[in-house]
Amino acid sequence: MVRDGGYTSHGPNPSCLACFSIIESVLVALTIQLRPSAQQTAFNLKRWAEILADPELARLPHRIETDRHGHILMSPPPAPQHGNFQSEIAHNLRSLLGSGRVITECPLSTSDGVKALDIAWLKPGRAQELRSTVCLVRAPEICVEVLSASNTPAEIDEKIALYFEAGAQEVWTCDEDGALEFRLSTPPKARQASQICPEFPPAIRFSGD
Repeated sequence: MVRDGGYTSHGPNPSCLACFSIIESVLVALTIQLRPSAQQTAFNLKRWAEILADPELARLPHRIETDRHGHILMSPPPAPQHGNFQSEIAHNLRSLLGSGRVITECPLSTSDGVKALDIAWLKPGRAQELRSTVCLVRAPEICVEVLSASNTPAEIDEKIALYFEAGAQEVWTCDEDGALEFRLSTPPKARQASQICPEFPPAIRFSGD
């Protein structure tokens, strides 16, 4: 029997056809259909308005986000140290930058639903956006994520990519020890300090610790 490229003298080799079928199935499974940006934004705003108007959800202590399909993603309130870092970063941003707006728990529309930023800084001139919409459709100039033990590197990398895609200029992460990492939208992306707020300390420390 002569074999050549997966074929025999009697026709295709069944085992090779099975391999091709498996590969094709895997490729199809990895295809993700995304809505056009404007359509996703409109969907996010509508869905977020529904969530804000839901009295049952308003009673819950959980943090709420959505995925691109509008499904609700809930997480329990973080540990006290998370809020400690959150409030200190917000205070430092207000003190060092002076102008602009600092917001905690800021909802942002992204291509993967509405995400809640731990801390955000908006440059002067954007205050009207806070009064005119249920969530931001353009990312704050600085987006900050305070990490918890439950966060995975893949999850955080995905959020960072979403924030940059939505227009952020810088994305900071604060780990569980208070160390900050500054990432910028332009290369080199990882920096030792922020360009917008260069005096911001590389780590959060509290007096008396």
